[in-house]
Amino acid sequence: MKISKCFGICISIAAVIFFASTVLAESWGIHFPKDGGRPEANASAEHLAQFDAFFMGNENDKVLYLTFDAGYENGLTAGILDTLAEHEVPAAFFLVGTYIRDERELILRMVQEGHIVANHTMTHPDMSKVLCKDAFAKELAKVEDVYKEVTGEELPKFYRPPSGTFNETNLKHAQELGYKTVFWSTAYKDWEVDNQPSHEEAFAKLLPRTYPGAIILLHNVSKTNAEILGDLIVKYKDMGYRFEDLNHLAGVDTNSVFDFEGVLGS
Repeated sequence: MKISKCFGICISIAAVIFFASTVLAESWGIHFPKDGGRPEANASAEHLAQFDAFFMGNENDKVLYLTFDAGYENGLTAGILDTLAEHEVPAAFFLVGTYIRDERELILRMVQEGHIVANHTMTHPDMSKVLCKDAFAKELAKVEDVYKEVTGEELPKFYRPPSGTFNETNLKHAQELGYKTVFWSTAYKDWEVDNQPSHEEAFAKLLPRTYPGAIILLHNVSKTNAEILGDLIVKYKDMGYRFEDLNHLAGVDTNSVFDFEGVLGS
C-alpha cells in the first residue's frame, strides 16, 4: 500500500514537472562566443528540429536567409522591396494579420516578386500564454484567412512567435498545424523608430555576426535598414555569401520563381 501510494506520488510529480517544462515561457536569445562564429542559443538546433523549428541553416553552405518582421507600415517597405529587386535577393516577411489586411498593395507586390509572406500572428500577443491549441490555431488561422482574402492564395506555412516568446507547447501546436517555426540567429536593435542606430553602428553589429546558414532578422520600420540594405547585401556578397529563401532552409520543394527581371523591367 505504501509502495503503491509512493509510486502514485512520483508519477504525479513527474507529470507536473513535464507539464511545467512544456509551458514554461522562453524568450528567444542568442549570443556569439566569437565574431564570425556560429551563435549559441537557449535551445539547440537539434532540439528545435524535432518540432520542425529552425534558427540557422547548414554550417557548410555559405548561404544567408533574409527575414523582416512587420507589425505596421511607416513608408519604408516599398523602398526595401526596390532594393531587394535591384540585387535579386529573396526575403521572408513575417507579418501580423492587421498589416496584411491594411497593406494590400504591398502584400500583392511581395507575392508577385516572389517573396515569402509568413505568419506573425493576427494581433502580436505573447503566444507563450496561449496554451490551448484551439486558441493558438485561431490566432494563426485569422492570418491565413486575411492573406487568402488579399491574394487568393494559401499562406506559406512559416511562423515566427511575436518577440520570440514561446514554449514547447507552442512549438508542438505549430508543428501539428503544419507550420515550421523560424527564429533568427543574427539581429540587432533596429526597431525603435525614434532611436535608430547609425549606419556604422548597424554594420558593426551585423557584419561580424555573419556565418554560413545565418537567419538574419531586420525590421522594416527601421530607417537605417532601408538606407543600408543595398550596401549590406553587397558586403555580404563580397564575403562570398548568396541568399536563399526559407523553402531552401526547410527543404521544402517549391516551384516558385523570383520575378526580379519583371520587377526591374517594369
